[in-house]
Amino acid sequence: MPGPTPSRPKTSVLICALDEERNLPHVLPQIPDYVDEVILVDGHSGDRTVEVARALRPGIRIVRQPGRGKGIALRRGVEEARGDIIVTLDADGETHPADLPRFIGPLLAGYDFVRGSRLTDGRPPAMSRRRWFGNKVLASTCNLLFGTRYTDVCSGYNAFWKSAFQRLNLRYDGFAMEQELAVKVKKADLKVLEVPHHDGGRINGASKTHDLRQGLIDWLVIVSERFRRA
Repeated sequence: MPGPTPSRPKTSVLICALDEERNLPHVLPQIPDYVDEVILVDGHSGDRTVEVARALRPGIRIVRQPGRGKGIALRRGVEEARGDIIVTLDADGETHPADLPRFIGPLLAGYDFVRGSRLTDGRPPAMSRRRWFGNKVLASTCNLLFGTRYTDVCSGYNAFWKSAFQRLNLRYDGFAMEQELAVKVKKADLKVLEVPHHDGGRINGASKTHDLRQGLIDWLVIVSERFRRA
């Protein structure tokens, strides 16, 4: 994919990271050269996340997030991004940069948001049955309440026009922001496409969420948004 031209807008890749020094070597070198900007929003890491990121990608922009939580990190990263198109990647290696064209292409073809799904072909080998079932419950609840056809509302792989994101008035500071995002693009009547992507699972370390507690929070967010006007 060529670089920006008057007919091809600039693209920013946005990565929110907290203590991911061991996983960044599996992510940053794989980001293709046609990406115009890579931003890492650091969530107050206690390891060498920032140093490793700068060594692996000398042109990377490091942004320190205010407060804590993925929602805060995402909003701050979007504010700082210089690209017209923003693609979000996970720092743990679960989302692969090789899938970027699947996300950028539909935006150039007229979509506002492109949402990733790990579940179009069933349960990924790296995903536990408990987490797979929880994801199915969340997607089914969203589809029932909002008339969507999602297979996955928890993937961190998304792409969108910056201008579209800024219309959504996202409120949640933690991981529940991903479910809020899934329903608000529908409520805003934006043109959304879901595309499959590879799920390699977290490469090193443990998940930063507790499955049962986070799943309940996510479900309550989806249900509450059904009755919230803005």
